[in-house]
Amino acid sequence: MQKEFAIIETGGKQYMVSEGDTLKIEKIKGEFKAGDKLTFENVLMVDNGQDTTIGAPYIKGAKVSATVNKISRAKKVTVIKYKAKSNYFKKRGHRQPFFEIKITSLK
Repeated sequence: MQKEFAIIETGGKQYMVSEGDTLKIEKIKGEFKAGDKLTFENVLMVDNGQDTTIGAPYIKGAKVSATVNKISRAKKVTVIKYKAKSNYFKKRGHRQPFFEIKITSLK
């Protein structure tokens, strides 16, 4: 039998999640700390192994609950702009913030 899963939308991206999954998502605006509970209401699809429900665009009443495991920033991405023979060199670094979450339930 297939495991139940849902497809949620957050941070402009879509994620396929099942109960117990751990994933990294874009930082969510607001005051959050590790251990906080999150609820995602933008559920695009739910499949329980027998029935598939597809939203248009979202499923009314469907929710995915999660807890925040960690709030951190990713490894540094270095961006270098360089033009030969013109004395042009720019170096910038960026660390993207993210939330690491664990899915607790699909409703």
